[in-house]
Amino acid sequence: MVWKLILFLLMTFVIIAGIAFPIVPQPTSWYQFPVIPGLEEKAKIIFFHVPTAWLAVIAFLMAMVYGIRYLKNKNLDEDAKSAAALQLGMVFAILATITGSIWAKFTWGAFWHWDPRETSIFILLLIYGSLFALRSVIENEDKRARLSAVYSIIAFLTVPFFIFIMPRIMVGLHPGSANDDTSGPVVDFKMNANMQMVFYLSLIAFTILYWWMWKIRYKSIIINENLSKK
Repeated sequence: MVWKLILFLLMTFVIIAGIAFPIVPQPTSWYQFPVIPGLEEKAKIIFFHVPTAWLAVIAFLMAMVYGIRYLKNKNLDEDAKSAAALQLGMVFAILATITGSIWAKFTWGAFWHWDPRETSIFILLLIYGSLFALRSVIENEDKRARLSAVYSIIAFLTVPFFIFIMPRIMVGLHPGSANDDTSGPVVDFKMNANMQMVFYLSLIAFTILYWWMWKIRYKSIIINENLSKK
């Protein structure tokens, strides 16, 4: 399909730009990025770290939405869609944690410092990891879907606080913390037009990739459930 070719081209460009394009004090070419105070060469991690964190939020939001839809119509297909989103949400949350830890190692000297941003993502992993444990111990499909839907709704209510509020109101090492006076908030990087283009293309590419993965995972859950009933 055409969209798969577009996805391939976008991801290829983002990967090449994120690895090979240089960061210089005064950019003079379209493939050069400006120095961001406090981040320097390590700023290119935003092309991968921010999209994975963004998709974790989107996935958990979708899990809540389909959970609500299940509670309204009691259709197990909605639970399958919610479960697929939950699984991918955990995958991208873990990827966000890993890429953030790699950045922390090169910036702060260690992979983990219990910075408010690191602590918040760790708590979210525990919250949603508990949901997987809950789903695994309940055999009745309707009961599992109902409890999972309620849990996903309550769990997502914590996401805005842990992702967008807590890391910004507390003193920490991560850019965008309350005491940050260099790069500023994560959404307010001092990027030039070229860097912004790559950043937004990475968001688009990763979002398309997530949508594709979600559809595949949803279909696989349905197939597995149908096979288990035979």
